[in-house]
Amino acid sequence: MDSATPRCAELESLPHWRVVDFISDLHLQASEPATFDAWVRYMHATPADAVFILGDLFEVWVGDDAAADSETFEARCAAVLRSTAQTRAVYFMHGNRDFLVGPAFLAQCEVTGLDDPTVLSFASQRWLLSHGDALCLDDVDYLQFRAQVRSTGWQQAFLAQPLEQRRAVARHIRTQSESRKHAGTVYADVDSAAAVQWLQAAQATTLIHGHTHRPAAHSLGHGLQRVVLSDWDLAAVPPRADVLRLDASGLQRIALV
Repeated sequence: MDSATPRCAELESLPHWRVVDFISDLHLQASEPATFDAWVRYMHATPADAVFILGDLFEVWVGDDAAADSETFEARCAAVLRSTAQTRAVYFMHGNRDFLVGPAFLAQCEVTGLDDPTVLSFASQRWLLSHGDALCLDDVDYLQFRAQVRSTGWQQAFLAQPLEQRRAVARHIRTQSESRKHAGTVYADVDSAAAVQWLQAAQATTLIHGHTHRPAAHSLGHGLQRVVLSDWDLAAVPPRADVLRLDASGLQRIALV
């Protein structure tokens, strides 16, 4: 496979699974308590046998040691994940904001990490799961940044810094991101040809992804489609919080607000 069609991990659903949920792009942060509270309610109430979090659960993640102090927001999130994982399977895929979530945090939460992309076999079909950022091929600057921060050397150097210094760097990057958003920057969408390549390589017909904050179902031709998850923002007008639910009858988008 070339760089446009990465090797897919494979995940077989468990025999007792009847309902599977997909969420992404909650961008949880202490300054947005309404979104956090909605997530807590959802995690406790969902009928799903498995919850798949397809990236950007957190607005930022500066290292697993951020959750070591039980008083931190990260530790509160860990407690929610761990509580949910006692009654249903929880899977986590990195996004562009929380790519530094590591094995220590996942173990603390009893959550299973997912490679990007992963093929889920469920209800006699193959479903291709991705965060989606690697498919936004027109965003050349971002993809260069992505390659840099996903490298082992960069991550080791960043995580070697004191926690408060890492938090300061994250605040600076977040401020820059908000400035671009307010300036009306238009972000690239998923490249359709690349999505088709990924699906064909994975022998799947549906790609489920987040990242773009543009919830919709797009036909790609050839019997293929991509279905985009919603971001969550309970402070927005109108508020946003959707779940994509999969059972034997197919996919259903459920608005929680």
